[in-house]
Amino acid sequence: MSAVIYRLYWDFCGYLRPMLKRVLKFSKMLAGNYSKSSMFQSVTAIFMFGSILCFIVVMGSSYFYMFPSSETVVDTGRSRDGNNMSKECNVFDGKWVVDDSYPLYNASDCPFVEHGFDCVGNGRKDRDYLKWRWKPKNCEIPRLDVGAALKYLRGKRVVFVGDSLSRTQWESMVCMLMSGVEDKRFVYEANGNEITKQIRHLSVRFETFSLTVEFYRSVFLVQPGAAPKHSPKRVKAVLKLDQMDDISSEWIDSDILIFNSGHWWTRTKLFELTSPVHFESAPALLMAFICLSKCSRRCDITNHKFVQNLLGKLQTEIRDSGWYFQNGGRTKFGMPISNGLKIALATWKSWVEKAVNPNKTRVFFRTFESSHWSSGSRQNCKVTKLPTFKAKGKQRSSVSDAIIKAMNNVSVPVKLLHVTQMGASRSDAHVGSWSDNPSVPDCSHWCLPGLPDVWNELLFSFLLSK
Repeated sequence: MSAVIYRLYWDFCGYLRPMLKRVLKFSKMLAGNYSKSSMFQSVTAIFMFGSILCFIVVMGSSYFYMFPSSETVVDTGRSRDGNNMSKECNVFDGKWVVDDSYPLYNASDCPFVEHGFDCVGNGRKDRDYLKWRWKPKNCEIPRLDVGAALKYLRGKRVVFVGDSLSRTQWESMVCMLMSGVEDKRFVYEANGNEITKQIRHLSVRFETFSLTVEFYRSVFLVQPGAAPKHSPKRVKAVLKLDQMDDISSEWIDSDILIFNSGHWWTRTKLFELTSPVHFESAPALLMAFICLSKCSRRCDITNHKFVQNLLGKLQTEIRDSGWYFQNGGRTKFGMPISNGLKIALATWKSWVEKAVNPNKTRVFFRTFESSHWSSGSRQNCKVTKLPTFKAKGKQRSSVSDAIIKAMNNVSVPVKLLHVTQMGASRSDAHVGSWSDNPSVPDCSHWCLPGLPDVWNELLFSFLLSK
């Protein structure tokens, strides 16, 4: 942690030095022009000294306000009590501060952390990414009281629904709660399943507390289906935007229901089913290549082997095959992804209003979490050692905007977990190459322990607030 403080100290000195040089240069100039006036020199000296002193005080105060030292942010147990949670406080508007009391648990003590998310267990050496706490501007998020959380959840059913980021939050909650259980033999996966992405439904039972915490994989929330008969070959599957996922009936009888969706609503995910170009496609592709470049005399376009080698070098793939949207029983070719998401969220809204009993179930929806791929490529993932305070526009997301708009008109209570901004600067917290497959970089998922723990702290702050 000394490295963090050292870096911040020299940032401060960097701000101070240029200004002092300008002040000294200006004072010498004045002294030369008005050297005959001793009174003026005295006044000038007093003015300059006062200016420098004020500058140091202002810069020092503003600096330590923006970047608190490790002493001012370490949890004392008094500054983070639940009474500081006011209705007027926006807990999603804040900043990251250093806190040496984190993390909340060790992955080595929790068998429910997926191996691919256990960055420390997979060889990550630095630990600074674990030592950051989210600090709202006008209040404090109470540090999780695991005993109080388990008491509140006794006899309840908690259900997470969404993609792999939802599964990460589910794993985080299980580990946070498990840290407060004395006899961990009575915490187990109800169906004997291993924690992997291949399992669509996972359920951890806390037997002593009659509590289950479950995850359902439903990346779009709406119903996937096979390609209709007589569809073009590029249609591999459809998303029925006007129908909820067929497993949605299993989510209804829950006490706490947390949704997320977003990372699959991209062209990369929807159309990632690729296939090599067949030889029948070669003539048209070859002619297009010739039109775009000069072909030398050695080119023999009648030679099939030449054509095959050329296409192999180009590594051409058909990329328009994959999922297509279906609405009202008709496949919607050319529908923008943003429109598909809007219709799917409207379907979700209608389902929540009709199927969920607000007197029993508390509903939450988490917004989109920022990824940090370099240069827009999913092959280039640079995990930083510290948060990047310049988030480069990642504080906003069109997916999050669509979710927020959909939540505004829901007739039953739904609490929005707007985590987009807080994740924008956390390029240090991604899995990177510290996964179970280090050859495939990952700047979408998060290490555990890590950022998903903060999502759950926010969730519990709402559940346990008086």
